[in-house]
Amino acid sequence: MKNMINFGPAGNPLGFNGQTVDVCDYIRGLGLNAYEYQATYGVKIQKPSGLKLGENARNNRVKISMHGPYYINLSAQKDDVLERSIERLIQSARAAEWMDAYRIVFHPGFYTKYTPQEAMQRCKGAINDLLEKLDSLGIKKFTFAPETTGKRSQLGSLDEIIEICRSFPHFAPTIDFAHVHARGRGCVKGTDEYHRILSKLEDELGAMVKNPETLHCHFTRIEYTDAGERKHHVLQEMEYGPPLEPLLEVLVDGGWNATIICETPFLEKDALLMKAVHEKILEKKGF
Repeated sequence: MKNMINFGPAGNPLGFNGQTVDVCDYIRGLGLNAYEYQATYGVKIQKPSGLKLGENARNNRVKISMHGPYYINLSAQKDDVLERSIERLIQSARAAEWMDAYRIVFHPGFYTKYTPQEAMQRCKGAINDLLEKLDSLGIKKFTFAPETTGKRSQLGSLDEIIEICRSFPHFAPTIDFAHVHARGRGCVKGTDEYHRILSKLEDELGAMVKNPETLHCHFTRIEYTDAGERKHHVLQEMEYGPPLEPLLEVLVDGGWNATIICETPFLEKDALLMKAVHEKILEKKGF
């Protein structure tokens, strides 16, 4: 059975010059079917625009997600930083409800002075507070998607993201394969590593990530140092990993439904290239 893989850009396409509420017309016109709205520097969209964007996505059959603010640290030492982080996630959930975003991507936090175990407990406490506040506000239609992070100083290894997601309702992972690769200092070489990542997700999270659910992913080529990610690169810069084709092969062979958000500097151009590689794999396998 043919699986469904959606492709689209992180943010507005480079060639798009209109209003964001109409961006999915452009994305669908390119032949893409996913879009990740960027609220990385704050949730600025208002309800009327959020509702219009959601309608535009539905009319074009574009799967929409949202990237929350970078200024979130759920393992922060200071209580006021935690409170501001929780408030930014509440703002994100409210906006995601307007635009009907199926995932709210965010980076969980930093270890700072804490051990990874201490940072995790701090993060879990903040998430409990977040969910209680969302319930009291009547915000119910949301799925937070903590992302695997690219720096070794950040809370967000694959194991940590799995632990967070299986600990709470309304949570599912974002797997940024470039971040996994950079954090692991070049650990994703090909098919075997992708098999291990996806098998681990399926074994530990089950129906949360596998059909009929959609695995939410980010992809780019990436440059890294001993500390982790350094710079995103375009797909044609083959000297940088991780490799694309083995990932798509494993997703197809495993029957995964996935959304792959392109985070290279070329955005829609490389999203279209990802789609073309996927179509060649499907053709080769007789789908």
